[in-house]
Amino acid sequence: MMLAPALTPLSGLDATLAAQGFAVLNAHGLGEMLSAPPEALAAWPAYWDRLPADGYLRDGGRYRRRRHSCFIVEGQAVTQVPHRPHWQPVSYNALHGGIQRHFEPIEPSLVADPLWSRWLAGMAARASALRGSRTWYVEAHPFRIDTTDGIGRPTPEGAHRDGVDLVTVTLISRVGIKGGETRVFEAQGTAGQRFTLSEPFSTLLLDDERVIHESTPIQPLDPAVGGHRDTLVLTFRSGGFQGPENS
Repeated sequence: MMLAPALTPLSGLDATLAAQGFAVLNAHGLGEMLSAPPEALAAWPAYWDRLPADGYLRDGGRYRRRRHSCFIVEGQAVTQVPHRPHWQPVSYNALHGGIQRHFEPIEPSLVADPLWSRWLAGMAARASALRGSRTWYVEAHPFRIDTTDGIGRPTPEGAHRDGVDLVTVTLISRVGIKGGETRVFEAQGTAGQRFTLSEPFSTLLLDDERVIHESTPIQPLDPAVGGHRDTLVLTFRSGGFQGPENS
């Protein structure tokens, strides 16, 4: 049985995030933030069908597909920066940290969708409410975790922080799977919550300084057919992008 998350309306999102270190916005609330109904995003899931394989999985798996692009957000202005590798320090990602990972960029037609810039600016406003108004360095990661190997691991590095200010995880779709439970824990304590994102475009927001998070492995409901879990992960960091030069 899947546990549903406690949902926060857009009007209370900043206060809830500040109070407990995380919050979950439903698709209706996301639509409010975008000033567009969720149906306006109906064409987006097809982009996840075209994600290239992740060639950097150190556990030997074949279950992850992804792209990666970077942006700078200043108020409502969203600027894509020249394509750059994704890098994390080992202290935040013991499995894949310390190496430059070169992924294919997000498809230009998705970035050109006006809702893409509204999305990044809207979430950057949440980061500014949390930390104060500033320039935000944003990394965008569309992921597909599938059951090619019989089991797929959304967070093969385990429970972790990302070394940023704000993380958002949006469920794009769940198809033919069980598992994929989200777990959020206090970084300096023992309290935690678990729930499963099941509504397309529902979004988890995480204060990365205060909480650690993970998602449990997925398995197919029907091994003969397989299944997948698609998400969009955005990270917001002040002061610059993560990289060896800023470590």
